[in-house]
Amino acid sequence: MRIKLNLRHARLIIISFVIAAIFGSLGFYLGTHRVKVELQKRPFVKIERKIPAKREDVDFTLFWDVWDRLELDYLDQEALDPAKMVYGAIQGMVSSLGDPYTVFLEPQEQKEVKEDLNGAFGGVGIQLGYKDEQLAVIAPLLGTPAYEVGVKAGDLILKIDGQSTGDISLPEAVHLIRGEKGTKVILTLFRKGETESFDAEIIRDTIVVPSVEVIFIGDNHNIAQLKLLKFGDRTTEEWNTAVLDILNHTPAVKGIILDLRNNPGGYLSGSVFIASEFLTSGVVVQQEYDGGQKKESFSVNRAGRLLTQSIVVLINKGSASASEIVAGALQDYERATIVGDKSFGKGTIQEAQELPGRTGLHITTARWLLPLDSSIDKEGITPDEEILDNLETQDIDEQVQKAIEILEGE
Repeated sequence: MRIKLNLRHARLIIISFVIAAIFGSLGFYLGTHRVKVELQKRPFVKIERKIPAKREDVDFTLFWDVWDRLELDYLDQEALDPAKMVYGAIQGMVSSLGDPYTVFLEPQEQKEVKEDLNGAFGGVGIQLGYKDEQLAVIAPLLGTPAYEVGVKAGDLILKIDGQSTGDISLPEAVHLIRGEKGTKVILTLFRKGETESFDAEIIRDTIVVPSVEVIFIGDNHNIAQLKLLKFGDRTTEEWNTAVLDILNHTPAVKGIILDLRNNPGGYLSGSVFIASEFLTSGVVVQQEYDGGQKKESFSVNRAGRLLTQSIVVLINKGSASASEIVAGALQDYERATIVGDKSFGKGTIQEAQELPGRTGLHITTARWLLPLDSSIDKEGITPDEEILDNLETQDIDEQVQKAIEILEGE
């Protein structure tokens, strides 16, 4: 939830100072024993006015001058919530970086992020991201309220209940969209190819999202469509169950469709785990740090069980982050044929850090590169076979049909 003090000009002074004078210093200041936040019934904040040892050249006079003036002169003293003022300063500092994926999470937002990775929450069933710095739908989840009203991957979200999304962070957007089952949220959307925006009225429900599903298809039911919906807390357990189902299936499975459509990603470690199921060896993904001077590689780290079957990977514009790592690695090693639509194009890695008071910080720490050193940031992965799902034939999945055709022809 965005923090706003009623004294608008004072807040602008604080944020301007954070941006112009301390940039990254205040984060160090607030995060290394200088500010302690303990959440009880109301957040308690203890502040020591010390200058960080490594930032002795930074003048915090203006910051504390504004703080003191608010405490001394502001009309509504009851509204002066130290925790909110600290959170607001941190959020202003983080947003000054201009990176929508580097965010400070207040306790409620941190809770919602964890719920999402755990797979159960109250909401409408969409995964969020950014397209050209505009909040966008990465993927609507099958069978959820958003899916049922026709929300589609790639839709730009202009407003949430009338509030512009032009300057809100990803966690703030998640907080606004989620809510109790049975309540309503209105999303103002813009879709590529349309000339005007439109409103989608959605009734929230309890969203339970499994990580993995497997079904057996084809003329002889010897093709496994293995749907991987996210890389979350339960993915490893659910994946292992699905793989055992494939290995024990009769007749023997000759080909696998790894369906990564509308998979927004998740844990980086999950992408290495999944790719290792299909590869015997080699680098899965590389991390490139600031300036491109340092690279860290993550390689196949276990014995795969699906090393002999033919593989087709399905992607679309809702496939992002960790799912792009898996698809890109299998494409680079020519282990799989990639079918579908160009992927989302999220090529940066965020480290999730837990802070005092149940707050959190997601920091973009690196860019990731595919095994052959290519980056897909803002570009996406181009399929070997570009097949678009015809929206006019909702009972026919053209991408799955193409995958079956490839596997049965081998």
